[in-house]
Amino acid sequence: MNVWEALILGIVQGITEFLPVSSSGHLVLLQRIFGINEPALVFETAVHGGTLLAVFVVLWRDIWSILRRLLQPLTLYLIIATIPTVIAALAFRNLIEKAFATGAFLGFAFLVTSSLLLLSEKLNQKNFGSSQASAGDKMNWHDALVIGFFQVVALVPGVSRSGATISGALFRRVDRNYAARFSFLLSIPAILGALVLHARAFINAGLGLEGSIAVLPLLVGTLSAGIVAFFSMHLLFIIIKKHSLRGFALYTGILGLLVLIDQYLTRFFL
Repeated sequence: MNVWEALILGIVQGITEFLPVSSSGHLVLLQRIFGINEPALVFETAVHGGTLLAVFVVLWRDIWSILRRLLQPLTLYLIIATIPTVIAALAFRNLIEKAFATGAFLGFAFLVTSSLLLLSEKLNQKNFGSSQASAGDKMNWHDALVIGFFQVVALVPGVSRSGATISGALFRRVDRNYAARFSFLLSIPAILGALVLHARAFINAGLGLEGSIAVLPLLVGTLSAGIVAFFSMHLLFIIIKKHSLRGFALYTGILGLLVLIDQYLTRFFL
């Protein structure tokens, strides 16, 4: 991987991490298109670290509020929503790593993202633009658990984490703006968990034991991902408050079909 490829992948990561179109799916797809042989999961984990910095910058008030008073409902909800993902990630670690390495499920996974967005918008239509559950104390642990199970699906590359968790929140009739904010906060333990879970693969790749990593492209990708993610977070707040997510559903649906055509017919990239 050269610097320019890392820059492009970092920008794509920054755009797609918080917009509901699956950053992991786009990274795996682009790495296949570019013919990049470096460990996909290692680079994907690293650039997620860049987007994590963006979360800290954009939501620093929310994070500071949690740190100042850990014993509050929001903290409990974040823990509850994280538990299913931790269990699934540990139980199916090998399968997840294989999915990243092969991209075998990309087409179907993009279609899952599209379906989730369409269904959640359909069921949430009656509450579109409402202020229901705008405060965290109007959310309950059942909502958090459902959102957590939706996040489990996003362990598969091609299923958007933000799309799945926001869809889960909309299914539970959580306010749209709060759904996005909770999804972003939920990305903190999710990304930190991925960094810890894949730390060994990251170190081995850096030592040349499992593939190889060039330091400069990795830094460029991580930095560009963080900068672009800062703006994509603000963009999603605007979109989800005033507009439907159906445009993202259309995009991921078309992309999923194109990937399936390539996987089973043309075989240009996958």
